Amino acid sequence: MAGQPAWGILGGTFDPIHYGHLVAAECSRHEFGLEKVVFIPSARPPHKELEGVLTADHRLRMVELAIKDNSGFALSTLEMERSGPSFTVDTIQYLVDHFPGVVFHFIMGMDSLLLMDTWHNYRKLAILCRFIIVTRPGYRLDRTEPRLANLPEQFWDQAHLLEIPGMDISSTDIRERIAAGRPIRYLVPGTVEAYIREHGLYLPE
Repeated sequence: MAGQPAWGILGGTFDPIHYGHLVAAECSRHEFGLEKVVFIPSARPPHKELEGVLTADHRLRMVELAIKDNSGFALSTLEMERSGPSFTVDTIQYLVDHFPGVVFHFIMGMDSLLLMDTWHNYRKLAILCRFIIVTRPGYRLDRTEPRLANLPEQFWDQAHLLEIPGMDISSTDIRERIAAGRPIRYLVPGTVEAYIREHGLYLPE
């Protein structure tokens, strides 16, 4: 596949987007020579209760603000424009069909990898693209882990581990910090923090 453009795909609820997402994307772009990393916010994430997820327009705007100063990052509203749950396999299939000359790398964390066998049509997804699994420094993947046993061999043929700087940041923690009146500075880009403050997001009812 030498000479073909390569794109990274980073999906998620991004509720809100934070520096952990951005570091994973930038490290992946550099290490694998990706032309760009496309951020795809989920509209209706099948693994999460929608009642607790911020509206799509706010999450989309925060991603826009977070990536605007990086020309290697792009935003797609593909999942927000599609009806029904946001299944990753459908998104990747769409991209493969519409951009036949591109090699796609799906960027995921260990938490997602350990849940992958619960995803819709995960065996098909496993052979549609390549995978970049971002891990903390020093992590060693144990393929005998029971939760990985169902992944097909084709997945491992095109999956690569990527160590990134340890950043123990989660969207859940950020939301809890805001609700408790604690600081989130240096956990999210300043533009995202300003947007959250301006719109009073994640505050207690």
